[in-house]
Amino acid sequence: MISFLHGKLVAALPTQVTVDVHGVGYDVLIPLSSFDKLPAPGGDVRLLTHLAIREDAHVLYGFATAAERDLFRMLINTVSGIGPKIALNVLSGMNPIAFRGAVASGDVKALSAISGVGRKTAERIVVELKDKIGAAGAWEASSAERALSASGQRINDAVLALMALGFKQPEAHETVRAAQTMLGEQATVEELVRAGLKKG
Repeated sequence: MISFLHGKLVAALPTQVTVDVHGVGYDVLIPLSSFDKLPAPGGDVRLLTHLAIREDAHVLYGFATAAERDLFRMLINTVSGIGPKIALNVLSGMNPIAFRGAVASGDVKALSAISGVGRKTAERIVVELKDKIGAAGAWEASSAERALSASGQRINDAVLALMALGFKQPEAHETVRAAQTMLGEQATVEELVRAGLKKG
């Protein structure tokens, strides 16, 4: 398994790059979201990768962030009928936070607006991923729309952590707010989560 490539960016198109790693050129398919984060050709680049092995080809997919690769893998491994091509379209059409928010809120219209994703596929995405993404996805998407202060960001991260541990969103938010009142504005995410777990 090739986990990442680190080398010199030789050429870049919106959907594909060539990376020179110690004299070996790798062609890598990428989403638009990763293209936006690339350096100029000749620059140093590091891409997280996913290798798909088919009978007729070995295809390498590259991602600028772990969130993009995680979403790509979740789509191809969980949603029936979605292969790498549509998964790349999803990442090109919507960032991971907005995608999780759309799934959590059942926004079939926003998902079906992505190139290559029709209404039926969008409905299947919602049905098959809603439980995996859950309320944390909706909370993350709504908080991304608000500009958060450093303290607000810590609260947000602590709420997401508690939701991942099984808390309901209102309960997680109330618990973290109470913990911050007790510990003070400068409390770290870890301190807030720990205090929340003790209270819970």
